[in-house]
Amino acid sequence: MSSFKEIGNSNWGAALLAFLSAGLLWAGWPVHPAGLALLLLVAFVPYLRMEQLLVRRGASGWKVFRYTYLMLVLWNAFTTWWVSYSTLGGGIAAVVLNALLMCLPTMAFYHTKKRLGTLVGYVSLPIYWVAFEQLHLHWDLTWPWLTLGNGFAEANSLVQWYEYTGFLGGSVWIWLTNILVFRALFGLAMRPAASSGSATRAGELLPRRQPLTRWLAPALAIGLPMLLSYVIGSRYQEKGAKAEVLVIQPNVDPYQEKFQGTSNFVPYDEQLSRLIHLTEQQLTPQTKLVLWPETALEESYWEHLLDGNLKVQRVRSFLAQHPGLSLVTGMTTLTTYPNKEAASVTARYRDDAGYYDVFNTAAFFPTPTGKVSFYHKSRLVPGVEKIPPLLTRFIASIDLGGTVGSYGSQEERTVFHLPGNNPRLNLGPLICYESVYGDFVAKYVQNGATLLGIITNDGWWSDSPGHLQHLQYATLRAIETRRDIARSANTGISAFINQKGEILTQTAWWLQTGRRYPVQLNTDLTFYVRHGELIGPTTQVLAVLLLVLVIVRRFTSKNPQTRLSS
Repeated sequence: MSSFKEIGNSNWGAALLAFLSAGLLWAGWPVHPAGLALLLLVAFVPYLRMEQLLVRRGASGWKVFRYTYLMLVLWNAFTTWWVSYSTLGGGIAAVVLNALLMCLPTMAFYHTKKRLGTLVGYVSLPIYWVAFEQLHLHWDLTWPWLTLGNGFAEANSLVQWYEYTGFLGGSVWIWLTNILVFRALFGLAMRPAASSGSATRAGELLPRRQPLTRWLAPALAIGLPMLLSYVIGSRYQEKGAKAEVLVIQPNVDPYQEKFQGTSNFVPYDEQLSRLIHLTEQQLTPQTKLVLWPETALEESYWEHLLDGNLKVQRVRSFLAQHPGLSLVTGMTTLTTYPNKEAASVTARYRDDAGYYDVFNTAAFFPTPTGKVSFYHKSRLVPGVEKIPPLLTRFIASIDLGGTVGSYGSQEERTVFHLPGNNPRLNLGPLICYESVYGDFVAKYVQNGATLLGIITNDGWWSDSPGHLQHLQYATLRAIETRRDIARSANTGISAFINQKGEILTQTAWWLQTGRRYPVQLNTDLTFYVRHGELIGPTTQVLAVLLLVLVIVRRFTSKNPQTRLSS
């Protein structure tokens, strides 16, 4: 332990500590073995030691930033390198920029500790970080893949209490335990006490000398949430009537086969034939709903002309052969506007069509002849489906898979209600990336969803941790909402997940197949669903107050040297 404490004192020690934190974060992240998730509870300790030693040596804020950024960019690279499967430049840009954004809360912590004292500084760190994560869930450059609470997806038995806090509760837990373990090892003081009998400076805390007392707080911080999770998980009983659902995995290569113009393009009629054939292989008379994946019907379909489309007529004919069956499929759809004034901000213009929007859509066929309902994907991938107006040229170069451009979206979370009330099957359709957003998914359940359905195309990331992480993140949505999840992937992994976040059955990677399972349709609402995201907005308010105090202290400090050194 003494050697670890002295690592940061060498010239290369700060870089080594940065690398150690990044390595621990990567090792604890899905999809490594579930037990390694416990590393997240201590992964930031080397970073905190690095920052402490740099400040103790009088390093400038710029130097602290450099080593902090090194740690964050390494973590991003180790964990999300697979983004580069789409384009190398896009993958590099995503890693570099996201790490830079993550420096915002860490550097706010550095300046708060400098201005308001050590105790307030360390209290501010989880506040700033979670406030940033909340921002990262809602702004134009949203990329919440590395939200800390996602780190327990592989070990979700540790976080059954997400039904109360949502996944941001996991982010708070990680920072709390890291700070307490760090305090037990090194203390929170900027300088060591001058002697055994001297008092600490105002606002600085040293570790207590009694080992048992010193480690009591971190032990409780680690153990109590795990115990609580065990109690909640062991007592929870899945609820709701059962209904048989089928998910289809057509496995059309998005790089070589899926889209017109690719080298081994599979004609759209053949793609539809594959979907129907795979579905008929798996159907039983008890099957109520079938899910086809994102953009399963890829050609552009005008919504107001849908019933005249020959492929849509084939779909209706297929459903007519299976009475009582409903279908949800991914499509690319378009809708028109009568004039420029009525058009949305994402609308495009074409001389022959006027103003129109393009949507990544989930389409619901309730019966062979019933009216088709649409849900338009609303959490759009930056640089692929949504380009912020002020950053159009820059973001357009970041390709995460798919067609670069701004798609249309919608405000409300649409729920598809299957015909009949026995059982009451109301599907909340999630399209790909949307399943990473806890509060977003909860709104489907607020609107009456008794089952969550994910349709996705994870083949952009090849056989990498990307599609595996995406699958595991869905288990957290099941816990937060206590809803079963049916997941249909074009390429990736199709699966069924129960209300405790357990994967009940799943397909293999890169296989044409389907899966069928009797899901349970829970109608009860969790605390998280009823009350929404509480932690994120609260930390944002606290973060603003802290920053105001820092700014006020910056300009009212009576110490001229402090003012000049800032």
